[in-house]
Amino acid sequence: MYSMTGFGKGDFREGGIEIGVEIKSVNNRFLDVSVKCPHILNPLEDTIRALVRENLSRGHVDVFIGVLDKREKERKVYVDLAAARAYVGAAKQLKEEFPEAPDDVTLSFLLKSPDVVRTEEASEADEALAEGVKKALEAALSVLKEMRYKEGERLKADLLARMDTISALRDGICERAPLVAEEYRKKLTERMTEFLGGTVDETRILTEAAVFADKCNIDEELTRLGSHIVQFHKICEEPAVGRKLDFLVQEFNRECNTICSKSNDTRITAYALEMKNEIEKVREQIQNLE
Repeated sequence: MYSMTGFGKGDFREGGIEIGVEIKSVNNRFLDVSVKCPHILNPLEDTIRALVRENLSRGHVDVFIGVLDKREKERKVYVDLAAARAYVGAAKQLKEEFPEAPDDVTLSFLLKSPDVVRTEEASEADEALAEGVKKALEAALSVLKEMRYKEGERLKADLLARMDTISALRDGICERAPLVAEEYRKKLTERMTEFLGGTVDETRILTEAAVFADKCNIDEELTRLGSHIVQFHKICEEPAVGRKLDFLVQEFNRECNTICSKSNDTRITAYALEMKNEIEKVREQIQNLE
């Protein structure tokens, strides 16, 4: 079982390349990946997202990548001849205007002039840089998954403890439910005896008690709750459980609401309301699961 909340960091240092990757993930209904990286890595974004998807299935994930490339690389030098001609022409005009000024228009002068000579580095990551990003990202994902797993196990322990509470409340309802119809029959007999002065139609009482018992019968709901509890424990042994448990908790709520509406007994209603409180806490925790 994995939580959707975590943080991971990975580094790659080799051959003059230094890459640092940080990944932060929080809750989200689906997998949403945001990549923040230097411009030179933009062509690798699809590869980065694909690698994240291979490891994670839910959550909002922010990926931060920093690159320091210390390698000696061949640079392309571009000479703008038009700009050089313009500088030389301007120098000639100034010479005509100020003939006494020394003329120092040389190649060094032109090389230092803005925009005459410019250098450009590679605009895309080469194979070594791409491989370094992949290794750093894999390391960060490994740390992130480990943190998400540990957090998930803590959530699992809490969920199973709450499920034990829900199971105990269900047991309490199971013990109480068979007594409700009998207590109703006794109270009805007492009231009719008091009202009629000792003359009671036993058949009428049994009929009324049977109708009441049928209306407040919650055996099916209790059976389904028992099945849901067993299923909850089984799902908790799977790695990605968030969506399944979210659906199952809706079924818990449905059965619990039905019990509250049908019980006609204050003690059963109290049990059911306490159960609803625990179910809500379970639902909140499930929102953190992958």
